Amino acid sequence: MLSIDPKEISTKKLHGYLLGAVAPRPIAFASTIDEKGNPNLSPFSFFNVFGANPPLLIFSPARRVKNNTTKHTLDNAVATKEVVINVVNYDIVQQMSLSSTEYPEGVNEFKKAGFTMLPSDKIKPFRVAESPVQFECKVNDVVFTGNEGGAGNLIICEVVKIHVSNNVLADDGSIDQHKIDLVARAGGNYYTRARDGFFEIEKPITSLGIGVDQIPLEIRNSAILTGNNLGVLGNVQQLPTIESVDNFRKEHPEFIGLETTKKHTFAQAYLNNNDVQSAWKVLLLN
Repeated sequence: MLSIDPKEISTKKLHGYLLGAVAPRPIAFASTIDEKGNPNLSPFSFFNVFGANPPLLIFSPARRVKNNTTKHTLDNAVATKEVVINVVNYDIVQQMSLSSTEYPEGVNEFKKAGFTMLPSDKIKPFRVAESPVQFECKVNDVVFTGNEGGAGNLIICEVVKIHVSNNVLADDGSIDQHKIDLVARAGGNYYTRARDGFFEIEKPITSLGIGVDQIPLEIRNSAILTGNNLGVLGNVQQLPTIESVDNFRKEHPEFIGLETTKKHTFAQAYLNNNDVQSAWKVLLLN
């Protein structure tokens, strides 16, 4: 394993390791205005949601590594205390990328990237009309983490109004993750399209799983079952009853007397089809 002391490599190289490993990252498409009222639009992938009461979003326009300068978004947020954070979906990802070009101060990235400037209701910066969700925000605080190139500047924003396109809503009024079709940032030139990689995991907080430590040692030490497989097996509230295992034995005589590797392979196939109970029954067969 490669072990790295951050103080022993260049900031540029360290930046690459961080962005390559901590991914995918959501994108804050931040719209601000300067003190003269000039619009600015730029994307940032040091971003996430950090609370719902109050509703807080935090993003970080880091100092440029190459010349240790700050970005217009940071300067504007500090000066005006307002920002719109627009989310980025697949339909606008190329335009969003174009807007990240470091145009001179005063150049309107809305126009350069072909976006529509939509007036906000509670703050002065414009919304990106093409974005499926737009958060109007007041800047509560800015945390400056350093003075050298690569240092983060955490802009802590409180959401004062949310706008959601009807096109991304499900029948119950929630945001449909397939319709919204979000994209996220990875290392280098890479992005990911979220909906193409969706899978579901039942949240353990809704039930009390038995835990991996309660799985028999032979199963835990399996050469076939993965850590993910064990996590799924450990998330059941209780093991199948002896009666249900006996009934399974009668229905599936082909599983009786299998050697361990084959038994675990069949159990894994059930897990891959989200049939956890049948997987456990195979594993518990004598």
